[in-house]
Amino acid sequence: MPAPSPTGQPDAVLGWFGSPAGRTLLDSESGTVATLLAGGRGLPWLWLAPQAEAAVDASGRGRGLCLQAAANGWSGDVRCGASLPLVSESIGTVVLQHVLGRGAEGQALLEECCRILVPGGRVGLFALNPLAPYRWRWRGTGLHAAEPLLWRRRLREAGLVPEPLSQGLGPTWRETVSADPQQGIGLRAAYLLRAEKRTLPLTPVRQRRRVAVANGVPAT
Repeated sequence: MPAPSPTGQPDAVLGWFGSPAGRTLLDSESGTVATLLAGGRGLPWLWLAPQAEAAVDASGRGRGLCLQAAANGWSGDVRCGASLPLVSESIGTVVLQHVLGRGAEGQALLEECCRILVPGGRVGLFALNPLAPYRWRWRGTGLHAAEPLLWRRRLREAGLVPEPLSQGLGPTWRETVSADPQQGIGLRAAYLLRAEKRTLPLTPVRQRRRVAVANGVPAT
């Protein structure tokens, strides 16, 4: 069995994104990825992609790291294991482009993303749409699709606050690049969920009023 990547998915599964159907989907998402990376308020970003070919032309988008899922870790701008070699609260935007598995490894990756994000930092999560006719093009590859409800719950469990609406991305059936996102996932091949790292404000603790007790009176 192929060694799993830190996403919890074997590299052979992510290899579908190098096929013509997979490339069509990634090309459809490239403009949305660029928008996410450019919206980080000048802070460093992290882009986790399924394959190196998905991460072309990352230059000119500001400071950041682009990594691809590999056996037992990540490769790309740096080579590392499952733990991301980044300081806590140092990243403004994280893009997770079809690299998140549904198992414990995927949840650990979400928690890592929450750790490295600055307060107010954002995650862009790309996932496959289980209702899309395009799903027949990844049938039998081992890729899994899930509705947004699952990912919103997983994002909240990791300490992030997801937006209530998602955007549909990519083609519906034909292997034709479709770069314009739509509101709601519809029948598009994939969708984008955004989430934010928020910190709770410190609430002053009101001191309890002290009650004077007379001598000889039990305090119970």
